[in-house]
Amino acid sequence: MRRIVVVGASAAGLAAAETLRREGYDGALTLVGDEPLAPYDRPPLSKQVLSGEWQPEKLDLRTPGDLAVLSLDLRLGVAAIGLELAERTVRLADGSTVPYDGLIIATGVRPRRLPSEGAHVLRTLDDALTLRDRLGPGRRLVVVGAGFLGAEAAAVGRQLGCEVTLLEPAPVPLAHAVGTDVGAMLTRAHLEHGVNLRCGVTVAAVTDDGVRLADGELVEADEVLVAIGAMPNTEWLDGSGLSLGDGVVCDQYCEAARNVYAAGDVARWYNPLFGTSMRIEHRTNAAEQGMAAARNLLDSEARKPFAPVPYFWSDQYDMKIQAYGYLRGHDDMAVVEGDLAERRFVAAYRTGDRVSGALAVGMPPKAIRQWRQAIATGASWAEAVRPAVTAES
Repeated sequence: MRRIVVVGASAAGLAAAETLRREGYDGALTLVGDEPLAPYDRPPLSKQVLSGEWQPEKLDLRTPGDLAVLSLDLRLGVAAIGLELAERTVRLADGSTVPYDGLIIATGVRPRRLPSEGAHVLRTLDDALTLRDRLGPGRRLVVVGAGFLGAEAAAVGRQLGCEVTLLEPAPVPLAHAVGTDVGAMLTRAHLEHGVNLRCGVTVAAVTDDGVRLADGELVEADEVLVAIGAMPNTEWLDGSGLSLGDGVVCDQYCEAARNVYAAGDVARWYNPLFGTSMRIEHRTNAAEQGMAAARNLLDSEARKPFAPVPYFWSDQYDMKIQAYGYLRGHDDMAVVEGDLAERRFVAAYRTGDRVSGALAVGMPPKAIRQWRQAIATGASWAEAVRPAVTAES
């Protein structure tokens, strides 16, 4: 294997490229990115960058010197538009083709949009800087979607002195992921900070004056941010022969086809730890999966299943939210330490008869770390959670 191509120049793609070199690969290594910028970090876009706390250069994942050491054929500002599996080539938007012996797909996701010319989304550095320049005291910001991204942006909007309205179709924000009780706690935090949070409403369209709801009401706004989820960037793979279904479908090794792997937000792989296929849009997973895909590509005889305990975090107002595991579709939740009402607690989540996740708000990292171990070892709910709930009560 003398030619490896990594498509996607963000956290997953960079981690893959660095791991290839670290593991001794000294052949041609091409890193393709559709943005003209060198790899940068995305989680701060909705927090430190949007608030103005950080300037763009602080997002750089590596210095120019760090990248130079990797001896990359760096193709920035040009998107991949096609994959020919039989010929083992990637077609780029500039008309060129890049041959490969091994390929890692790390093309990430893009925001879902509503029909509108004027609404903001928040995925790239340009998105964050454009929105930041238009926020300030007295400005009316409407955020469509009260998931973690929308909630973070709403919190920053209030910090900047904006009048913020947060629109959410579900009765309780994030209930599908963190449960009704935790979702209600997050709701109270937004209300106490002056956000006009409206649940159970459907947005019909974004207009020049704001947001039109399905019942005809106009919610007036100076700026509208649409944060209704993301779609994996797989269109360039249509007709390639790869299996696509809410991402690039992979096995437990992150392999999508012979010598073709996927990593990061675009990858849907089978996680044997949870016994299900999943696609994770979190920064930590992107880096870890990029490394795993690179190692498995280089050494097919010593491949290891990628079976992580996913981790994510969110900052909203003075709340630090951390979570381990796979919380979606859980059957039960129990507070095992602290107090939900005080926004200082650890909650454990059950799927079937095992601990599948844990979430902490306002707690030190060590408080949730033991629950990561319980998730990783497949601890039973009865053995791990019931004694903790009894002791807490």
